[in-house]
Amino acid sequence: MLSNLSRPRALALCALPVAALVAVAGFAPLPFAVAQPGTTADVLGEDEGKPVITITGAPVRPTKGQLRMTTILATGPSTEVGIGDVVDAWFRTDRSVLPHDLVYPSGQSDEEVEQHNLDQMKESQDAAALAALNYLGKSPKDVKVTLHLEDIGGPSAGLLFSLGIVDKLDGNGAGGDLTGGRVVAGTGTIKADGTVGAVGGVSLKTQAAGRDGATVFLVPKAECSDAEAELPKGIRLIPVSTLKDAVASLTALGKGQEAKVPSC
Repeated sequence: MLSNLSRPRALALCALPVAALVAVAGFAPLPFAVAQPGTTADVLGEDEGKPVITITGAPVRPTKGQLRMTTILATGPSTEVGIGDVVDAWFRTDRSVLPHDLVYPSGQSDEEVEQHNLDQMKESQDAAALAALNYLGKSPKDVKVTLHLEDIGGPSAGLLFSLGIVDKLDGNGAGGDLTGGRVVAGTGTIKADGTVGAVGGVSLKTQAAGRDGATVFLVPKAECSDAEAELPKGIRLIPVSTLKDAVASLTALGKGQEAKVPSC
């Protein structure tokens, strides 16, 4: 047992290793990435002077409104993230701290990571085109879809690409715009059979959508709670599990059939 006289010194001595660890942690890189809301892009519009969606082999209808795919902006694969960065992000609603390996493949260089993300985007675009054509009953042998979007990687724009193709070819199925003239944003991977998959950083993507004027946000159903976490005012969340769900919800919303539009 420590006497009253010796206790302060003993506590001070015990605190030295702790202080040393904190000091080291303050300078040592941590296995995290810090993310924030990124850019959005209207898939019905143009990117660098070129249409994002180009279709040949079938009549294409003019569209109104916007379908904005959303992104997050994360610190680079080799960027060192310190404890100060983590603490700062922890107390901000427009930042998220994510495990590094969740954002980037482990053990790859910056160039390899960039190529991996571009490959994922290409695979996502191919699946999006197939999903849209399958939904519309059109053959990919007859209808050719080209997607152009520079400097964005990853698979999370799949759903919005598919919706853009459907809107250009068929709209709401009755001659009207799928968007109803609104700014619609969203996120979600997609498979050729139309299944929508979950993505990361949804709460940051809703903030990007709100910043860029969206009033509707399509979110993978499994991520409703994440999307609600920092949802900007004026944005309606619509959960989706398939491309068919998304088209049906937007069509019902455009017709004012609120009871047919699900919510988180």
